[in-house]
Amino acid sequence: MSAPDGSPVGAERSIGQLFASATTELSALVHDEIALAKAQLKQDVKKGATSGGAFSLAGAVLVFSLPMLNFALAYGIRTWSDWNLAVCFLLSFAANVLVALLLALIGVVFAKKAKRERGPQKVAASVKQTAGVLQKAKPHQRPALADRGPEAIEAVARSSS
Repeated sequence: MSAPDGSPVGAERSIGQLFASATTELSALVHDEIALAKAQLKQDVKKGATSGGAFSLAGAVLVFSLPMLNFALAYGIRTWSDWNLAVCFLLSFAANVLVALLLALIGVVFAKKAKRERGPQKVAASVKQTAGVLQKAKPHQRPALADRGPEAIEAVARSSS
């Protein structure tokens, strides 16, 4: 098994190697968080597009189906009942408005979902939190070299070379 920089685990590494390893890992973390933000933004855009498509479809159904459906439905109601033709046309129009309202409701639901799920804002907060933790981090206090034995001084000298 080896460390991220290729040195064997358990082997003493120099401060430069440790710093390079930490820098590499921090860079990878930042790149991964940026990739996560992009993925979440893409998902939010997709939900927004679905909402816009549902609104567009509601308008298209209302515009294009009204003439055909109104005539067909009105004359169908007139055939099944002996109501006035004007009342039959009003019922036909009401049915088309209900379909358009249903499609608009679907669009509102998807718009609220896209607004509620703020993916990139979550990632930005996570990046700020990581930066805050790193700023507050303090190096581990080491005892002075004079308090250590000669073998400890030799080990530090070996690790920094």
